Amino acid sequence: MKVRVVTFPGSNCDKDVGTVLQETFQANVEYTWYKESFEDVPDLVVLPGGFSFGDYLRCGAMAKFSPSMESVVKYANKGGKVLGVCNGFQILTESGLLPGALLHNRTLKYICKDVDLVPVKENAFGKQIQGNLSIPIAHGEGAYFADAETLERLEKNGQVVFRYKENPNGSLHDIAGICNEKGNVLGMMPHPERAMNPYTGKMDGKQILEALLKN
Repeated sequence: MKVRVVTFPGSNCDKDVGTVLQETFQANVEYTWYKESFEDVPDLVVLPGGFSFGDYLRCGAMAKFSPSMESVVKYANKGGKVLGVCNGFQILTESGLLPGALLHNRTLKYICKDVDLVPVKENAFGKQIQGNLSIPIAHGEGAYFADAETLERLEKNGQVVFRYKENPNGSLHDIAGICNEKGNVLGMMPHPERAMNPYTGKMDGKQILEALLKN
């Protein structure tokens, strides 16, 4: 399978997720610089975590204007699978591929710790992930926000994919991850690629990536 990982100035999780996809899933990973466009149709495009363009203005606000994002939007609109993790989730909301926004944590402090995720059983993402998952978070702007109408639509359409068991950042409806209506674009604040190492005792991230790649 072919995976494209888009790298922006300030990305710092691109090699993390790329290495996991190569070594665990034997994916052919290509890294796409933000100035580059692509016309091919990979099996998955990943927008990694980090601090694209230093998170100036708003997280992801500058990255959405990159030539690579024009390709990502076209690819997603044709049904291609896209995963945005942390800063990647922020970029997906800024680019309009996912609704809502990620605001400063309610504590106004950066949070880095393991959290328990609760997969929503019936969702548009459509992949069954079993049981609660322990996945790390590392963000300062991770509080999911949307207006009441959008939240109602997300719940009604099954677009909420993950919730926090104990909300660490003030996200509305305890939202940790959502997908678009078609279920081919997934954004989440927790880092599944950081829960993929048996030496740390963390392997729950494998379920999430398997669900993406096996469909």
